[in-house]
Amino acid sequence: MFRGSLTALVTPFKNGAVDEGAFEALVERQIEAGTHGLVPMGTTGESPTLSKDEHFRVVEHCLSIVDGRVPVIAGTGSNSTDVAIGNQRKAKELGAAAGLVVSPYYNKPSQAGLYEHFKAINDAVDLPIIVYNIPGRSVVDISNETMARIAGLSRVIGVKDATGDLTRVSALRHLIGPDFVQLSGEDGTALAYNAAGGVGCISVTANVAPALCAQLQEATLAGRFEDALAIQDKLWPLHRALFLAPSPGPAKYALSLLGLCRDELRLPLVGPDDAVKAEVRAAMEHAGLL
Repeated sequence: MFRGSLTALVTPFKNGAVDEGAFEALVERQIEAGTHGLVPMGTTGESPTLSKDEHFRVVEHCLSIVDGRVPVIAGTGSNSTDVAIGNQRKAKELGAAAGLVVSPYYNKPSQAGLYEHFKAINDAVDLPIIVYNIPGRSVVDISNETMARIAGLSRVIGVKDATGDLTRVSALRHLIGPDFVQLSGEDGTALAYNAAGGVGCISVTANVAPALCAQLQEATLAGRFEDALAIQDKLWPLHRALFLAPSPGPAKYALSLLGLCRDELRLPLVGPDDAVKAEVRAAMEHAGLL
């Protein structure tokens, strides 16, 4: 179920509020382009700036639009274990296929604390968990050994790995086995990640270029790496440009160039400067999107 191109959806805003019309159009565009799954309310969805009611309205709206056509993985993580349990419970109630649970940020838990956090969520809610390891944002890194221990929990099915360390794919295959779902959390490494044994990417770039990202994933999963490399060559400047300023600022700017949503963000995020905008536009032209 969880493989291929899984889009980490932006949350479009209009005059400070969630733009539900634009969101519906974005979701429909994703499905029409061949995206294999959707991830609302991750970091790319600016989840730290949405109220709890807004957060789960976005998840509910996504599920309603999708209507079972692709799996929806709801962002449910928190640096409070009790809050994460409540979020996971709400995601199950709404009908999400899984929860994306980020490692606790700011608290800086130990490896033992990380395990206990995921164990508590696992034991409290009957919903699959995809662990999100992103030390660049959370400060803590889930070690391979701790990930293997977490993977032994009954509802933990995989990982979104945003460490950028391609050796982890092989290490986790060795420690856990090939059935553990390994998803890249970095677009630029997605091709190589799958070559090492990964099965997909939770992608920011797929907001802007959903068809190309889906085609790249399908090519890698079918072993057609020359075809995938040709697509990667088209996408590489875009992968780079979308992270030249804090995400999802560049992605929203790119979507605004396509007329799909405003480039509006919530503080503390602000839009990219003119130099970054020029890079985004050039990358979109390179990919054939403009």
